[in-house]
Amino acid sequence: MRIYHRGCYKSSMERHKILVVDDEPDIVEIVSYNLKKEGFVVSSASDGEEALSLIKTNHFDLAILDLMLPGIQGVDLCRQIRSNPATERLPIIMLTAKSEESDRVLGLEMGADDYISKPFSVRELIARVRAVLRRTQEKTQPAGKIVIGDLEIDKSAYTVIKSGMPVELSSTEFKLLLCLAENRGKVFTRDRLLDSVWKDDVFVEPRTVDVHMRRLRMQIEDDPSNPEYIKTKRGVGYYMEKVI
Repeated sequence: MRIYHRGCYKSSMERHKILVVDDEPDIVEIVSYNLKKEGFVVSSASDGEEALSLIKTNHFDLAILDLMLPGIQGVDLCRQIRSNPATERLPIIMLTAKSEESDRVLGLEMGADDYISKPFSVRELIARVRAVLRRTQEKTQPAGKIVIGDLEIDKSAYTVIKSGMPVELSSTEFKLLLCLAENRGKVFTRDRLLDSVWKDDVFVEPRTVDVHMRRLRMQIEDDPSNPEYIKTKRGVGYYMEKVI
């Protein structure tokens, strides 16, 4: 389940890869453990040199850097990442025990996307990670297209591509998918979908939405009985996750 990042589309079988750089083993352990629990693939480094080596030989979707590192300092590491065309768009969250405003400003000026101070809440860190990844996705999506996981929806061409292969959808199915994709995180009742997709066609019954959703899931889901894209909020309606 991937997002669009650095000019390429990720397969739905892949997961976000995160690099944690900190010289405190306890911090690395707790951050890595909790990120893995959330489904991320995690690598770690204890100093700037090791981190640079990993970044040069691997693709990461986000890096969490401690400001105070042995060897290359976190700010200098951030600067080097930003100055390299191959890694300049790598999202970075600075992690440090320093909480003075000047340190926060310095990290952000060097190109960090966010900043969190120790001690920190694991829930807050996970939320920050997801927020930065979401912002990165929104910034890098091509104009006129919506990319969610391995789905590419072209609004102007009325086409859908999944894992590089075209998906044949009816006009109604496409409109339903587009409606949910443009409003990720929002739950749509059947009546609201009727208003949005069928508009003034008074002869369409609410259960018609279920029929089209079933057909749509058959087309875009690997396992329609356990959907990855179009979710059901029991007793309410349908929605798509903000990040897949």
